[in-house]
Amino acid sequence: MTIRPSQYRELVLAALPPATDNETFEVTRRTLYTPESHRSALDPDVTLVRGARGVGKSVWFGALLDEEQRKLVADSFRFARLARVTPHPGFGLRLSPHYPSESGLAALMAAGHDPDHIWSAVLVEALTRSSGSWNDKVERVRTDPQVVDAALSAADRRAAGLDITHLLVFDALDRLHADRSTNDRLATGVLKLGLRLRTTVRNVRAKAFVRPDMADRVLRDFRDASKLEANAASLSWTPMSLYALLFQWLGNSDHPHAKAFRKETNNDREWSSAAGRVTVPDRLGSDRGLQQKVVDAITGPHMGPNPKRGATYTWLPNHLMDGNHQASPRSFLSAVRHAAAESADHHGDHSHALHWEAIKVGVQHASRIRVREITEDLPWVSALIQPLAGQQVPIEQSAVVAIWDAEGTAARLAEPPPPTGDAQGEVSVRTGPRSLDPADLVDELIEIGVMTRRADGRLDLPDVYRVAFGLGRKGGVRRVSR
Repeated sequence: MTIRPSQYRELVLAALPPATDNETFEVTRRTLYTPESHRSALDPDVTLVRGARGVGKSVWFGALLDEEQRKLVADSFRFARLARVTPHPGFGLRLSPHYPSESGLAALMAAGHDPDHIWSAVLVEALTRSSGSWNDKVERVRTDPQVVDAALSAADRRAAGLDITHLLVFDALDRLHADRSTNDRLATGVLKLGLRLRTTVRNVRAKAFVRPDMADRVLRDFRDASKLEANAASLSWTPMSLYALLFQWLGNSDHPHAKAFRKETNNDREWSSAAGRVTVPDRLGSDRGLQQKVVDAITGPHMGPNPKRGATYTWLPNHLMDGNHQASPRSFLSAVRHAAAESADHHGDHSHALHWEAIKVGVQHASRIRVREITEDLPWVSALIQPLAGQQVPIEQSAVVAIWDAEGTAARLAEPPPPTGDAQGEVSVRTGPRSLDPADLVDELIEIGVMTRRADGRLDLPDVYRVAFGLGRKGGVRRVSR
Protein backbone atom coordinates (compact mmCIF):
# COMPACT_ATOMS: atom_id res chain seq x y z
CA MET A 1 0.00 0.00 0.00
CA THR A 2 1.05 3.61 -0.50
CA ILE A 3 1.00 5.73 2.63
CA ARG A 4 -0.99 8.95 2.18
CA PRO A 5 0.57 12.28 3.25
CA SER A 6 -1.86 12.64 6.16
CA GLN A 7 -0.91 9.13 7.37
CA TYR A 8 2.80 9.94 7.21
CA ARG A 9 2.13 13.09 9.27
CA GLU A 10 0.20 11.05 11.83
CA LEU A 11 3.09 8.58 12.06
CA VAL A 12 5.73 11.30 12.52
CA LEU A 13 3.68 13.03 15.22
CA ALA A 14 3.02 9.76 17.03
CA ALA A 15 6.57 8.41 16.78
CA LEU A 16 8.66 11.46 17.68
CA PRO A 17 8.64 12.97 21.18
CA PRO A 18 6.97 16.40 21.52
CA ALA A 19 9.72 17.51 23.93
CA THR A 20 13.37 16.88 23.14
CA ASP A 21 15.18 18.41 26.08
CA ASN A 22 17.68 16.24 27.91
CA GLU A 23 15.44 15.69 30.93
CA THR A 24 12.41 14.39 29.01
CA PHE A 25 13.96 12.90 25.86
CA GLU A 26 13.78 9.24 26.77
CA VAL A 27 15.43 6.74 24.46
CA THR A 28 14.20 3.16 24.84
CA ARG A 29 15.64 -0.09 23.54
CA ARG A 30 13.22 0.22 20.59
CA THR A 31 14.32 3.71 19.57
CA LEU A 32 18.02 3.33 20.42
CA TYR A 33 20.04 3.63 17.21
CA THR A 34 23.69 2.57 17.04
CA PRO A 35 25.66 4.45 14.36
CA GLU A 36 28.91 2.64 13.62
CA SER A 37 30.85 5.87 14.18
CA HIS A 38 29.95 5.69 17.90
CA ARG A 39 31.43 2.22 18.42
CA SER A 40 34.80 3.43 19.69
CA ALA A 41 33.12 5.79 22.17
CA LEU A 42 31.68 2.79 24.01
CA ASP A 43 34.97 0.89 24.22
CA PRO A 44 35.69 0.43 27.96
CA ASP A 45 39.32 1.43 27.34
CA VAL A 46 38.28 4.84 26.00
CA THR A 47 38.20 7.21 28.97
CA LEU A 48 37.33 10.54 27.33
CA VAL A 49 34.33 10.88 25.01
CA ARG A 50 33.68 14.32 23.55
CA GLY A 51 30.19 15.33 22.54
CA ALA A 52 28.30 18.60 22.05
CA ARG A 53 24.89 19.21 23.54
CA GLY A 54 22.23 16.87 22.18
CA VAL A 55 24.50 14.37 20.39
CA GLY A 56 23.88 11.43 22.72
CA LYS A 57 26.18 11.67 25.75
CA SER A 58 23.37 11.04 28.21
CA VAL A 59 21.84 8.42 25.92
CA TRP A 60 25.01 6.35 25.96
CA PHE A 61 25.51 7.00 29.68
CA GLY A 62 22.08 5.50 30.30
CA ALA A 63 22.56 2.67 27.81
CA LEU A 64 25.81 1.56 29.46
CA LEU A 65 24.11 1.43 32.86
CA ASP A 66 21.05 -0.43 31.56
CA GLU A 67 21.77 -4.15 31.14
CA GLU A 68 19.23 -4.72 28.37
CA GLN A 69 20.34 -1.74 26.31
CA ARG A 70 24.04 -2.45 26.90
CA LYS A 71 23.69 -6.00 25.56
CA LEU A 72 21.68 -4.72 22.62
CA VAL A 73 24.48 -2.27 21.79
CA ALA A 74 27.10 -5.01 22.23
CA ASP A 75 25.23 -7.22 19.76
CA SER A 76 24.73 -4.37 17.30
CA PHE A 77 28.41 -3.40 17.34
CA ARG A 78 29.58 -7.05 17.56
CA PHE A 79 31.46 -5.97 20.68
CA ALA A 80 31.59 -9.00 22.99
CA ARG A 81 33.58 -7.25 25.71
CA LEU A 82 30.86 -4.64 26.13
CA ALA A 83 28.39 -7.35 27.09
CA ARG A 84 30.75 -8.38 29.91
CA VAL A 85 30.94 -4.92 31.47
CA THR A 86 29.77 -4.37 35.05
CA PRO A 87 28.80 -0.67 35.05
CA HIS A 88 28.76 1.76 37.96
CA PRO A 89 27.43 5.35 37.86
CA GLY A 90 30.12 7.88 38.82
CA PHE A 91 28.04 11.02 38.34
CA GLY A 92 24.95 12.00 36.36
CA LEU A 93 21.96 14.31 36.34
CA ARG A 94 19.72 12.02 38.36
CA LEU A 95 20.03 11.69 42.12
CA SER A 96 21.72 8.46 43.14
CA PRO A 97 23.06 6.94 46.36
CA HIS A 98 26.17 5.87 44.43
CA TYR A 99 27.65 9.38 44.04
CA PRO A 100 27.29 12.81 45.68
CA SER A 101 24.75 15.16 44.13
CA GLU A 102 25.69 18.64 42.93
CA SER A 103 24.75 20.07 46.34
CA GLY A 104 26.63 17.22 48.00
CA LEU A 105 29.75 18.02 45.97
CA ALA A 106 29.38 21.70 46.90
CA ALA A 107 29.29 20.72 50.57
CA LEU A 108 32.34 18.47 50.23
CA MET A 109 34.31 21.17 48.43
CA ALA A 110 33.24 23.78 50.98
CA ALA A 111 34.53 21.44 53.69
CA GLY A 112 37.95 21.57 52.03
CA HIS A 113 38.00 18.10 50.46
CA ASP A 114 40.22 17.53 47.43
CA PRO A 115 38.52 16.38 44.19
CA ASP A 116 40.94 13.43 43.96
CA HIS A 117 39.72 12.18 47.34
CA ILE A 118 36.07 12.69 46.40
CA TRP A 119 36.28 10.61 43.22
CA SER A 120 38.42 7.97 44.91
CA ALA A 121 35.61 7.64 47.47
CA VAL A 122 33.10 7.25 44.62
CA LEU A 123 35.32 4.50 43.17
CA VAL A 124 35.52 2.68 46.51
CA GLU A 125 31.74 2.99 46.88
CA ALA A 126 31.26 1.43 43.43
CA LEU A 127 33.57 -1.50 44.16
CA THR A 128 32.74 -2.21 47.82
CA ARG A 129 29.41 -0.49 48.65
CA SER A 130 30.91 1.17 51.74
CA SER A 131 28.78 2.63 54.52
CA GLY A 132 28.51 6.08 56.10
CA SER A 133 27.96 9.62 54.82
CA TRP A 134 29.86 10.96 51.84
CA ASN A 135 31.89 13.14 54.15
CA ASP A 136 32.85 10.02 56.12
CA LYS A 137 33.73 8.11 52.93
CA VAL A 138 35.91 10.91 51.60
CA GLU A 139 37.59 11.40 54.95
CA ARG A 140 38.35 7.68 55.14
CA VAL A 141 40.09 7.85 51.77
CA ARG A 142 41.98 10.99 52.73
CA THR A 143 43.35 9.58 55.97
CA ASP A 144 44.08 6.10 54.63
CA PRO A 145 44.96 5.98 50.91
CA GLN A 146 45.46 2.22 51.22
CA VAL A 147 41.68 1.88 51.34
CA VAL A 148 41.57 2.78 47.64
CA ASP A 149 44.51 0.58 46.65
CA ALA A 150 43.10 -2.43 48.51
CA ALA A 151 39.62 -2.07 47.02
CA LEU A 152 41.01 -1.53 43.53
CA SER A 153 43.47 -4.42 43.67
CA ALA A 154 40.85 -6.85 44.99
CA ALA A 155 38.27 -5.79 42.39
CA ASP A 156 40.82 -6.10 39.60
CA ARG A 157 41.71 -9.67 40.62
CA ARG A 158 38.07 -10.74 40.91
CA ALA A 159 37.21 -9.16 37.57
CA ALA A 160 40.08 -10.99 35.87
CA GLY A 161 38.79 -14.31 37.20
CA LEU A 162 35.25 -13.57 36.01
CA ASP A 163 36.39 -12.09 32.66
CA ILE A 164 34.51 -8.84 33.27
CA THR A 165 35.39 -5.15 33.31
CA HIS A 166 34.21 -2.75 35.99
CA LEU A 167 33.30 0.54 34.31
CA LEU A 168 32.71 3.75 36.26
CA VAL A 169 30.65 6.05 34.00
CA PHE A 170 30.41 9.85 34.27
CA ASP A 171 28.00 12.25 32.58
CA ALA A 172 26.96 15.90 33.00
CA LEU A 173 30.40 17.04 34.12
CA ASP A 174 29.31 20.62 33.48
CA ARG A 175 26.84 20.23 36.37
CA LEU A 176 29.32 19.31 39.10
CA HIS A 177 29.42 22.77 40.70
CA ALA A 178 27.97 26.24 40.13
CA ASP A 179 31.38 27.93 40.07
CA ARG A 180 33.19 27.16 36.82
CA SER A 181 36.69 27.07 38.26
CA THR A 182 35.53 24.66 40.98
CA ASN A 183 33.59 22.66 38.40
CA ASP A 184 36.74 22.38 36.29
CA ARG A 185 38.77 21.18 39.29
CA LEU A 186 36.19 18.46 39.93
CA ALA A 187 36.12 17.49 36.24
CA THR A 188 39.92 17.32 36.19
CA GLY A 189 39.69 14.95 39.16
CA VAL A 190 37.41 12.65 37.15
CA LEU A 191 39.88 12.51 34.26
CA LYS A 192 42.82 11.97 36.62
CA LEU A 193 40.97 9.01 38.12
CA GLY A 194 40.33 7.61 34.64
CA LEU A 195 44.01 7.94 33.74
CA ARG A 196 45.06 6.33 37.03
CA LEU A 197 42.86 3.30 36.33
CA ARG A 198 44.27 2.96 32.81
CA THR A 199 47.84 2.91 34.08
CA THR A 200 47.50 0.77 37.25
CA VAL A 201 44.91 -1.98 36.63
CA ARG A 202 43.54 -3.97 33.70
CA ASN A 203 39.92 -4.66 34.58
CA VAL A 204 38.64 -1.44 36.16
CA ARG A 205 38.03 1.55 33.92
CA ALA A 206 36.33 4.97 33.91
CA LYS A 207 34.51 6.69 31.05
CA ALA A 208 33.58 10.38 31.01
CA PHE A 209 31.21 12.00 28.50
CA VAL A 210 32.32 15.65 28.20
CA ARG A 211 31.38 18.70 26.13
CA PRO A 212 34.23 19.59 23.72
CA ASP A 213 34.68 23.14 25.03
CA MET A 214 34.94 21.83 28.57
CA ALA A 215 37.34 19.06 27.59
CA ASP A 216 39.61 21.57 25.86
CA ARG A 217 39.52 23.86 28.85
CA VAL A 218 40.22 21.14 31.43
CA LEU A 219 42.89 19.35 29.43
CA ARG A 220 44.80 22.57 28.77
CA ASP A 221 46.31 22.40 32.27
CA PHE A 222 46.23 18.62 32.60
CA ARG A 223 49.78 17.33 32.91
CA ASP A 224 49.22 13.98 31.18
CA ALA A 225 46.50 15.13 28.80
CA SER A 226 48.20 13.48 25.82
CA LYS A 227 47.66 10.05 27.38
CA LEU A 228 43.91 10.65 27.43
CA GLU A 229 43.77 12.41 24.07
CA ALA A 230 45.58 9.54 22.37
CA ASN A 231 42.52 7.31 22.49
CA ALA A 232 39.71 9.85 23.03
CA ALA A 233 36.54 9.44 20.96
CA SER A 234 33.96 11.88 19.64
CA LEU A 235 30.22 11.52 19.14
CA SER A 236 29.28 12.83 15.71
CA TRP A 237 26.36 12.36 13.34
CA THR A 238 26.34 12.37 9.56
CA PRO A 239 23.21 13.27 7.60
CA MET A 240 22.83 9.57 6.73
CA SER A 241 22.97 8.52 10.38
CA LEU A 242 20.43 11.22 11.29
CA TYR A 243 17.97 9.91 8.73
CA ALA A 244 18.60 6.33 9.88
CA LEU A 245 17.80 7.47 13.41
CA LEU A 246 14.53 9.00 12.17
CA PHE A 247 13.63 5.73 10.42
CA GLN A 248 14.40 3.80 13.62
CA TRP A 249 11.86 5.91 15.51
CA LEU A 250 9.23 5.67 12.77
CA GLY A 251 9.68 1.93 12.28
CA ASN A 252 9.35 1.18 16.00
CA SER A 253 6.29 3.29 16.64
CA ASP A 254 3.14 1.63 17.97
CA HIS A 255 1.15 3.64 15.45
CA PRO A 256 -0.76 1.49 12.93
CA HIS A 257 1.11 3.04 9.99
CA ALA A 258 4.55 1.94 11.26
CA LYS A 259 4.29 -1.47 9.59
CA ALA A 260 3.18 0.14 6.33
CA PHE A 261 6.20 2.45 6.59
CA ARG A 262 8.54 -0.53 6.97
CA LYS A 263 7.01 -2.26 3.95
CA GLU A 264 7.16 0.86 1.83
CA THR A 265 10.72 1.79 2.71
CA ASN A 266 12.61 -1.44 2.22
CA ASN A 267 10.34 -4.48 2.50
CA ASP A 268 9.20 -5.26 6.04
CA ARG A 269 11.09 -8.58 6.04
CA GLU A 270 14.43 -6.76 5.86
CA TRP A 271 13.76 -5.03 9.17
CA SER A 272 15.24 -7.48 11.65
CA SER A 273 13.00 -8.08 14.64
CA ALA A 274 13.84 -9.28 18.16
CA ALA A 275 11.86 -9.00 21.39
CA GLY A 276 9.42 -6.43 20.03
CA ARG A 277 12.11 -4.21 18.48
CA VAL A 278 12.80 -3.77 14.78
CA THR A 279 16.10 -2.50 13.42
CA VAL A 280 16.72 -0.28 10.40
CA PRO A 281 18.05 -2.46 7.56
CA ASP A 282 21.73 -1.95 6.79
CA ARG A 283 20.94 -0.72 3.29
CA LEU A 284 18.51 1.88 4.58
CA GLY A 285 21.19 3.16 6.95
CA SER A 286 24.05 3.24 4.45
CA ASP A 287 22.59 3.69 0.93
CA ARG A 288 22.18 7.41 0.29
CA GLY A 289 20.11 6.89 -2.84
CA LEU A 290 17.66 4.61 -1.03
CA GLN A 291 17.45 7.01 1.90
CA GLN A 292 16.72 9.92 -0.38
CA LYS A 293 13.83 8.05 -2.01
CA VAL A 294 12.27 7.49 1.41
CA VAL A 295 12.77 11.12 2.45
CA ASP A 296 11.40 12.38 -0.87
CA ALA A 297 8.26 10.30 -0.29
CA ILE A 298 7.72 12.12 3.00
CA THR A 299 8.86 15.66 2.15
CA GLY A 300 8.90 15.93 -1.61
CA PRO A 301 12.23 16.24 -3.45
CA HIS A 302 12.64 20.04 -3.34
CA MET A 303 12.47 22.88 -0.83
CA GLY A 304 10.01 24.70 -3.07
CA PRO A 305 7.88 24.22 -6.19
CA ASN A 306 10.98 23.58 -8.32
CA PRO A 307 14.57 22.29 -7.99
CA LYS A 308 16.02 25.81 -7.69
CA ARG A 309 15.37 25.81 -3.93
CA GLY A 310 17.55 22.78 -3.31
CA ALA A 311 17.03 19.13 -2.43
CA THR A 312 15.15 18.56 0.83
CA TYR A 313 17.29 15.54 1.71
CA THR A 314 20.45 17.65 2.01
CA TRP A 315 18.81 20.99 2.88
CA LEU A 316 17.36 19.89 6.23
CA PRO A 317 20.49 18.50 7.94
CA ASN A 318 22.72 21.17 6.35
CA HIS A 319 20.64 23.97 7.88
CA LEU A 320 20.84 22.36 11.32
CA MET A 321 24.64 22.08 11.32
CA ASP A 322 26.86 24.28 13.42
CA GLY A 323 30.15 25.75 12.27
CA ASN A 324 31.89 22.43 12.90
CA HIS A 325 29.49 20.70 10.48
CA GLN A 326 27.68 18.89 13.29
CA ALA A 327 23.90 18.60 13.65
CA SER A 328 22.54 17.08 16.82
CA PRO A 329 19.95 14.29 16.62
CA ARG A 330 17.82 16.11 19.16
CA SER A 331 17.63 19.21 16.94
CA PHE A 332 17.00 17.07 13.87
CA LEU A 333 14.10 15.08 15.34
CA SER A 334 12.64 18.23 16.86
CA ALA A 335 12.71 20.02 13.49
CA VAL A 336 11.01 17.08 11.72
CA ARG A 337 8.25 16.75 14.32
CA HIS A 338 7.61 20.50 14.37
CA ALA A 339 7.44 20.49 10.57
CA ALA A 340 4.82 17.72 10.71
CA ALA A 341 2.69 19.67 13.19
CA GLU A 342 3.02 22.85 11.12
CA SER A 343 2.08 20.96 7.95
CA ALA A 344 -1.01 19.47 9.62
CA ASP A 345 -2.12 22.92 10.81
CA HIS A 346 -1.43 24.97 7.68
CA HIS A 347 -0.75 22.65 4.72
CA GLY A 348 -3.12 19.74 5.24
CA ASP A 349 -3.88 19.35 1.54
CA HIS A 350 -0.23 19.37 0.41
CA SER A 351 0.93 16.54 -1.85
CA HIS A 352 3.49 15.39 0.75
CA ALA A 353 3.46 14.96 4.51
CA LEU A 354 5.88 17.82 5.18
CA HIS A 355 5.52 21.10 3.30
CA TRP A 356 8.74 22.97 2.52
CA GLU A 357 7.59 26.07 4.38
CA ALA A 358 6.77 23.90 7.39
CA ILE A 359 10.28 22.44 7.25
CA LYS A 360 11.67 25.97 7.45
CA VAL A 361 9.49 26.57 10.51
CA GLY A 362 10.87 23.34 11.97
CA VAL A 363 14.41 24.62 11.47
CA GLN A 364 13.45 27.90 13.15
CA HIS A 365 12.08 25.92 16.09
CA ALA A 366 15.28 23.86 16.33
CA SER A 367 17.31 27.07 16.09
CA ARG A 368 15.50 28.53 19.10
CA ILE A 369 16.17 25.35 21.07
CA ARG A 370 19.85 25.34 20.11
CA VAL A 371 20.30 28.99 21.05
CA ARG A 372 18.58 28.37 24.39
CA GLU A 373 20.89 25.42 25.02
CA ILE A 374 24.10 27.26 24.23
CA THR A 375 22.92 30.24 26.29
CA GLU A 376 22.49 27.89 29.25
CA ASP A 377 25.87 26.24 28.66
CA LEU A 378 27.88 29.33 27.66
CA PRO A 379 26.02 32.56 28.57
CA TRP A 380 28.84 34.72 27.22
CA VAL A 381 28.08 33.50 23.69
CA SER A 382 24.63 35.06 23.82
CA ALA A 383 26.14 38.29 25.18
CA LEU A 384 28.39 38.48 22.11
CA ILE A 385 25.87 37.52 19.41
CA GLN A 386 22.75 39.35 20.58
CA PRO A 387 24.22 42.82 19.81
CA LEU A 388 24.58 41.67 16.18
CA ALA A 389 20.82 41.18 15.72
CA GLY A 390 19.59 42.85 12.54
CA GLN A 391 22.98 42.62 10.81
CA GLN A 392 23.51 40.73 7.57
CA VAL A 393 26.05 37.93 7.26
CA PRO A 394 28.65 37.39 6.02
CA ILE A 395 30.04 40.41 7.86
CA GLU A 396 33.50 41.93 8.22
CA GLN A 397 35.23 41.17 11.52
CA SER A 398 35.97 44.89 11.96
CA ALA A 399 32.21 45.60 11.84
CA VAL A 400 31.55 42.97 14.53
CA VAL A 401 34.25 44.42 16.78
CA ALA A 402 32.89 47.95 16.24
CA ILE A 403 29.44 46.82 17.39
CA TRP A 404 30.91 45.14 20.45
CA ASP A 405 32.86 48.30 21.27
CA ALA A 406 29.77 50.49 20.84
CA GLU A 407 27.71 48.20 23.07
CA GLY A 408 30.44 47.87 25.70
CA THR A 409 30.19 44.09 25.34
CA ALA A 410 33.72 43.23 26.46
CA ALA A 411 33.37 45.49 29.49
CA ARG A 412 30.18 43.71 30.53
CA LEU A 413 31.85 40.32 30.17
CA ALA A 414 34.67 41.55 32.40
CA GLU A 415 32.28 42.42 35.23
CA PRO A 416 32.19 40.00 38.18
CA PRO A 417 29.24 37.64 37.84
CA PRO A 418 26.38 38.03 40.31
CA PRO A 419 26.63 35.69 43.29
CA THR A 420 24.38 32.66 43.35
CA GLY A 421 23.15 31.51 46.72
CA ASP A 422 23.23 27.86 47.72
CA ALA A 423 23.18 25.82 50.88
CA GLN A 424 26.85 26.57 51.50
CA GLY A 425 26.69 30.31 50.97
CA GLU A 426 27.20 32.44 47.90
CA VAL A 427 29.38 31.50 44.95
CA SER A 428 30.18 33.43 41.78
CA VAL A 429 29.27 31.56 38.64
CA ARG A 430 31.98 32.17 36.05
CA THR A 431 31.38 30.91 32.54
CA GLY A 432 33.20 33.53 30.48
CA PRO A 433 35.49 33.19 27.46
CA ARG A 434 39.19 32.48 27.72
CA SER A 435 40.15 36.03 26.70
CA LEU A 436 38.39 39.37 26.22
CA ASP A 437 40.58 40.38 23.29
CA PRO A 438 38.17 40.80 20.30
CA ALA A 439 40.28 38.62 17.99
CA ASP A 440 40.39 35.89 20.64
CA LEU A 441 36.62 36.16 21.14
CA VAL A 442 36.06 35.60 17.42
CA ASP A 443 38.46 32.66 17.40
CA GLU A 444 36.68 31.02 20.34
CA LEU A 445 33.26 31.50 18.74
CA ILE A 446 34.63 29.80 15.61
CA GLU A 447 36.15 27.02 17.71
CA ILE A 448 32.83 26.12 19.34
CA GLY A 449 30.95 26.31 16.03
CA VAL A 450 28.86 29.44 16.56
CA MET A 451 30.75 31.38 13.88
CA THR A 452 32.62 30.43 10.74
CA ARG A 453 35.16 32.33 8.68
CA ARG A 454 34.81 32.49 4.91
CA ALA A 455 37.74 32.31 2.52
CA ASP A 456 37.64 36.11 2.08
CA GLY A 457 37.96 36.61 5.84
CA ARG A 458 34.37 37.65 6.53
CA LEU A 459 32.46 36.07 9.42
CA ASP A 460 29.31 34.00 9.08
CA LEU A 461 26.84 32.24 11.36
CA PRO A 462 25.32 28.83 10.64
CA ASP A 463 21.54 28.99 10.24
CA VAL A 464 20.98 26.94 13.40
CA TYR A 465 22.27 29.98 15.33
CA ARG A 466 21.67 32.82 12.89
CA VAL A 467 17.89 32.46 12.66
CA ALA A 468 17.09 32.60 16.38
CA PHE A 469 19.67 35.31 17.06
CA GLY A 470 17.97 37.49 14.44
CA LEU A 471 20.72 37.97 11.86
CA GLY A 472 19.89 38.03 8.16
CA ARG A 473 21.44 36.47 5.09
CA LYS A 474 20.48 36.91 1.49
CA GLY A 475 18.91 33.65 0.36
CA GLY A 476 18.98 32.20 3.88
CA VAL A 477 16.16 30.74 5.96
CA ARG A 478 13.62 33.47 6.63
CA ARG A 479 11.24 33.66 9.53
CA VAL A 480 7.82 32.39 8.42
CA SER A 481 5.24 34.74 9.90
CA ARG A 482 1.56 34.05 10.40
